[in-house]
Amino acid sequence: MEILAAVLGFLGGVLAGLFGVGGGILFVPTLVLVLGLGQVHAEATSLLAILPAVVAGAWRQQRYGNVDWRAALLLGLGSIAGVAGGVELAKALPEDVLRRLFAVFMLAVAASLAWRAVRMKPAYPRADDSA
Repeated sequence: MEILAAVLGFLGGVLAGLFGVGGGILFVPTLVLVLGLGQVHAEATSLLAILPAVVAGAWRQQRYGNVDWRAALLLGLGSIAGVAGGVELAKALPEDVLRRLFAVFMLAVAASLAWRAVRMKPAYPRADDSA
């Protein structure tokens, strides 16, 4: 089971990086469907799994001077407050309601990605496109 979780985590990380979506959008359904976790446990596990990637990414990007530490601090503090509120809300909601809300969130993310894809101009024009 641990090896399966590690492989799924690796694949989810690759897909998240490739498509530019948060890993939780991939990890939570995987944890529920493949590993059999409940929705609350899957969401909590996904949040914890993000921490190493956040630390590694921030460390790497700060070496290039790309981190605004003041904004990061404010974002982090806001996130802590948001997580605390989200945890209380998740514990108060029935499992099926939580799953449906997560499904709505996934549809919203998919719609946002589709909208951005339609609106974006290609970085490299095709050979048959005239300038």
